[in-house]
Amino acid sequence: MKITDILNAGKVTVSCELFPPKHGSGLAGAKSIVRETAALAPSFISITYGAGGGTSANTASLADEAQNGCGITALAHLTCVSSEREAVRNILTELASHKIENILALRGDIREGDVFPADAQYRHASDLMKDIRDYGGFCIGGACYPEGHPESESIQKDMESLKIKADCGCQFFTTQMFFENNILYNFLFRLLHNGVNVPVIAGIMPVTDARQIARICKLSGTTLPARFRAIVDKFAANPAAMNQAGVAYATEQIIDLIANDVRHIHIYTMNKPDIAGRIMKNLSEIFK
Repeated sequence: MKITDILNAGKVTVSCELFPPKHGSGLAGAKSIVRETAALAPSFISITYGAGGGTSANTASLADEAQNGCGITALAHLTCVSSEREAVRNILTELASHKIENILALRGDIREGDVFPADAQYRHASDLMKDIRDYGGFCIGGACYPEGHPESESIQKDMESLKIKADCGCQFFTTQMFFENNILYNFLFRLLHNGVNVPVIAGIMPVTDARQIARICKLSGTTLPARFRAIVDKFAANPAAMNQAGVAYATEQIIDLIANDVRHIHIYTMNKPDIAGRIMKNLSEIFK
């Protein structure tokens, strides 16, 4: 099933993101995590793509496990960093052979110390989206940053980039994580004001380990509201309490989002099905 069909069905959706192992030796364990996550019956499961495409084979394998092994629609990530058109076409052919119909097309993170090649065949996610669109048969998603992409010149330039993505075939957006819902509500207003009218899936990360915070903020430019900082300051030294508080905070965020008609939720699980499961149990009636 295509993601757009899921999003347009008029129901609240909740999806989960997993990442593949860096080395093939961990693939069996990762497939077990896929199966545990699938048992939660998410609307779909997305599988990330390592920096520089380092886990591309595992991405396809785990997407196949989710969709054909577990019966849950899979969304395979694909990045254009270090990718060439021939390699992308081969990946598209492989995904199509597994009947995977959904791709999240991303520029991808540039690893520390690396430089974006001057002769890169893809420089922007929109370039990749055009090739996927021209290949045909795939539902294409993209990423968006409610607080603006950290490399963007301005909020308005970021909006213009999202409009280009939509024009190049992007059919839905998944947001970077955020911890203050008003940031998302303002972002959704700006999207409509700029003529970008595609479904938006709200990305929620339950922070259950205080050590995650610094890396999250560095990579995404995410703002931490005072009430979230207070939670971290209070419970960082108590892992069990931080775990419980992180689940509770994410649960409250999702309740508020759905109450304000944000109907599509994506949980960044960090490969912890138990965390996603606790959130979904807390919201079992709300997700119906």
